[in-house]
Amino acid sequence: MSTVRHLAGLGPREATSSTYLQALTWLEGRFKASGYQVRRQKLQVPAGVSWGVPVRAGTTWNLIATRPGFSPRKPHLVVGAHLDTVPQAPGAEDNASGIAVLLRTAQLASPRLPTTFIAFGAEEPRGDGDANHHYGSRAYVASLPAARRQAVRGMVSLDRVGVGTVVPVCSANDSQLTTRNELLAAAARVGVRTRSCVNRSSDHWSFVRAGLPGARLGSTPYAAYHSARDLPNVVNPAQLDRMGKVLVSWLG
Repeated sequence: MSTVRHLAGLGPREATSSTYLQALTWLEGRFKASGYQVRRQKLQVPAGVSWGVPVRAGTTWNLIATRPGFSPRKPHLVVGAHLDTVPQAPGAEDNASGIAVLLRTAQLASPRLPTTFIAFGAEEPRGDGDANHHYGSRAYVASLPAARRQAVRGMVSLDRVGVGTVVPVCSANDSQLTTRNELLAAAARVGVRTRSCVNRSSDHWSFVRAGLPGARLGSTPYAAYHSARDLPNVVNPAQLDRMGKVLVSWLG
């Protein structure tokens, strides 16, 4: 919750804004303090309209954290959460909640495989359709040569993970179910209730559409979605705990 409160307290984190860069720098420091090697992946995004508000073209970044000695050509997992918000929302649930679980899991988990933790930029739409959505994760996947794509054994996107009492576990379609089924099994091991769903509205879709295994944790509807009311009191600490337990079980 301290991460949720800090990020939401900065205000809206539109992907090309100075506030986004401030949030990125803060998160970078937290990963480094936890012993991670961190790099920024720079990308350009176009002007557009994000949830009814015009946004300018500009630069944004993904933040990629790995343990020393990590080899991207060896089998590994990916856990991601988008750091940006729509221009009018402080984004406590969407998606400081996901970043909070990402960071805390990175600090606590002992994964069965080396794991890359990524805070994605510009996940929020800048227009209609896939071509105007998920810029950061699409750029990351596009940057992977064939050998590195083959090394990805699963990707989980943490997106809106702090509302509700049941954990949504979403595949991107009805045919790529490997990671979703692994997450469902991981939840059963730790006694967390889940519901299955199909959802492409997060960064796992960038991986699945490229032929890589991926799934999403989170997506429960809530009244403050994409509004100035998306504040820390929207987020339920017990739900963050449930999400973290599922993710740590999957990683282990």
